[in-house]
Amino acid sequence: MKILVVSLYYDPDLCQANGPIIRALCNDLTDAGHEVTVLTSFPHYNCDAVWPEFRRKLFQRDRVGKVRVIRSYIYVPRTRSIFGRVLNYLSFNLSSTLAGLFTGKQDVIFVMSPPLTIGLTAYVLGLIKRIPYCYNLQDIWPEVAVRLGIMRNRIVTRFFERLEKFIYRHSHKVFAISEEFRQNLTGKGIPQSKIEVIPNFVDTGFIRPLDRNNRFSRENGLNGKFVALYAGNIGLSQGLEVVLDAAGELEDREDVLFLVVGQGISRDDVLAEAARRGLKNIRFMPLQPEKDVPLLYASCDIALIPLKRGIAQNSLPCKTYSIMAGARAFIASVDEGSHVWKLSEQVGCGVCVPPEDGKALADALLKLKEDPHLASEMGWKGRRFVESNFSREANTARYRIALESIVDTSVDPVSTLTAEQLKEDRSIRNSAGLTGFIQD
Repeated sequence: MKILVVSLYYDPDLCQANGPIIRALCNDLTDAGHEVTVLTSFPHYNCDAVWPEFRRKLFQRDRVGKVRVIRSYIYVPRTRSIFGRVLNYLSFNLSSTLAGLFTGKQDVIFVMSPPLTIGLTAYVLGLIKRIPYCYNLQDIWPEVAVRLGIMRNRIVTRFFERLEKFIYRHSHKVFAISEEFRQNLTGKGIPQSKIEVIPNFVDTGFIRPLDRNNRFSRENGLNGKFVALYAGNIGLSQGLEVVLDAAGELEDREDVLFLVVGQGISRDDVLAEAARRGLKNIRFMPLQPEKDVPLLYASCDIALIPLKRGIAQNSLPCKTYSIMAGARAFIASVDEGSHVWKLSEQVGCGVCVPPEDGKALADALLKLKEDPHLASEMGWKGRRFVESNFSREANTARYRIALESIVDTSVDPVSTLTAEQLKEDRSIRNSAGLTGFIQD
């Protein structure tokens, strides 16, 4: 089987959430004997420019292990604005679509979101190559953008809502990462038969329980402190203000340290706010080398999973499984009934508090600090659960079996659309500038 993978990021450009997942999936597919070609952008994650060694190029062919990689141009804005991000995404859509025309013959396309617009690349290439594509749903857009207040214009929102349905409708299969995502899709009229739930996974051999007193902890002066760790993207949906609020509640506790590790669009604002409040019990560190990630989780006593109110149903923090793999308990500031909330209740691997409630987060932290046996028990429950349910080997095998089935039974998804759906699709293509390039 020949597979074309479309992903905004790929090794060595590994964003903290999707990067390791797509790399592991591609490696395991090639190890199973399949041929994988990845369409991706030039490395640029959390930078103001493409990495120096990749600049002044439109395309570059590469090989990472057994995987053939084709990198294409992407516009990287110097300022982090919504308009700049849209240009960032669309530039990759255009360049990757062009690059995809010269990748040879494939049997199926696997596209990794976000962004939502990456589905257009899969759609166009699928029609030209006459092969099916499947869409991996990591975040539900534009709902997240609307809830965060990023997208306020009703006309723009309506366009992206229609684009979302267009991409789902033409995909042969939509891979959802949770049951909550499946319910969201069926509520939008996507057939149950088209949706398959495969949760994100974690390499439990790589991220594993390690000694609290380790090299990373010693080098960064973390021994002798009760460390509450947030590691991941510092963006709008995470709402790191709740961590600042909790730090403020505990500013008289010299034995407690809040450690925030990561990059993101909101990092400068969070740093400035922490400085304005004069918080002495919070420390910020940049993204750490991948090899140190297991030591990073081992160096904390508790891990934090904050999300803004109303976001948890449409976004599932991948860091949850990494925390559990490291045998650390978590405190999640999330909506009741969300996936993380249900997971904590089902497994007993963490504590959930209402979102945006710094005092509740601080109180939960002190409770676990005062009961280290409980925290340790929660951590090991989480470890055992991910080994059984979210391991890399089990879930990449599920993707492989699904893709093999798609190739064996693929049909043209356009032929299954109603006249009304075809009319709406023409409208979407007109708006997206595809008229004349792609015909029914």
